[in-house]
Amino acid sequence: MGRVLVLTNSSGGLYDFRNEFVRALLEENQVFISMPDDTKEKELLEEGCQVIKTSINRRGINPLEDLKLYQTYHNMMKELQPDLVVTYTIKPNVYGGFCAGRMKIPYIATITGLGGAFDRTGLFLQLIIRMYRAGLKKADCVFFQNEENRGIFGKFGIRGKKEKMVMGSGVNLERHVYEPYPKREETHFLFVGRVMKERGILEFIEAAKKLHSEKVHFDILGYCDEDYQSMLDELEKEGVIHQLGFHTEVHPYLADADAIVIASFHEGMSNALIEAAATGRPVIASNISGCMEAFEEGKTGFGFTPGKAEELIEAMEKFLKLSYEERTKMGQAARKKMEQEFDRKLVTASYMEEVHRILSEK
Repeated sequence: MGRVLVLTNSSGGLYDFRNEFVRALLEENQVFISMPDDTKEKELLEEGCQVIKTSINRRGINPLEDLKLYQTYHNMMKELQPDLVVTYTIKPNVYGGFCAGRMKIPYIATITGLGGAFDRTGLFLQLIIRMYRAGLKKADCVFFQNEENRGIFGKFGIRGKKEKMVMGSGVNLERHVYEPYPKREETHFLFVGRVMKERGILEFIEAAKKLHSEKVHFDILGYCDEDYQSMLDELEKEGVIHQLGFHTEVHPYLADADAIVIASFHEGMSNALIEAAATGRPVIASNISGCMEAFEEGKTGFGFTPGKAEELIEAMEKFLKLSYEERTKMGQAARKKMEQEFDRKLVTASYMEEVHRILSEK
């Protein structure tokens, strides 16, 4: 059996969106998971993974913390002597990739999104470019989730030995089964994601202020990642929004919604969008890479320019004019698109093809 080390910044993200890949690895290898939290530790241990707790400040840019993370990865790889390293998200990609490359350990990296990093200018942008180049240049394969991200990396000369496109993490069609469309007088718009500016929460709130009524409700599913909690609490008291909180199992909330709203400024591939579509729910989504690939304008949802509250409101107003039959048809078309293009089995097979290729060359 081979030894595979997976570096991630979230056990929940790994388990919820990539566990089929982890299970496929476990059929043929020992699998070690380096992760900072215990949210899905029990489940991963029960499957047969070995867990290594690794502290990561996901959003911080403290050089001393990052140096410590690199040293932690170095010591981990020196001790485990893995045959393959698999990395997800920025810091594992950069520091884990750089470490694996220096130690001549094969590795696969996945670009799950760029956030606002490449919107910067000057020295900060140059630093980001150099870090990514160092982290990915010896990668045996770099997986991208949309062509825009791939193009940005190419523009700045950030390349691995090989590149491959996948439809995000794909969606588990057995877990997110099609659900009958809710038949009721009210319409529920559901915001799914971390409550932060780059996820479009301010635009969603503007829409809620204008459109909420006894028959139009605005629900928020996700934890507050920035300083908006007091504002949300006040809006809830006023009856403008309803907070559902953070839940690891989102499917029942998707099924109970009439339309899911994805208002992000940046995405690798929106997991919330494709899970909603698989459930049979229309989406109202940002016209950005990472969303546009997963819905069809007027057929499975409506798009708008991120940051433009007036366009979001216009898209919601279009949706509110649809009949029950039209909404149902839109949800059915969304499910069909997921079955044809976004089945997670296809994504897992693409990763395993590279794993087999790399390990067979050792």
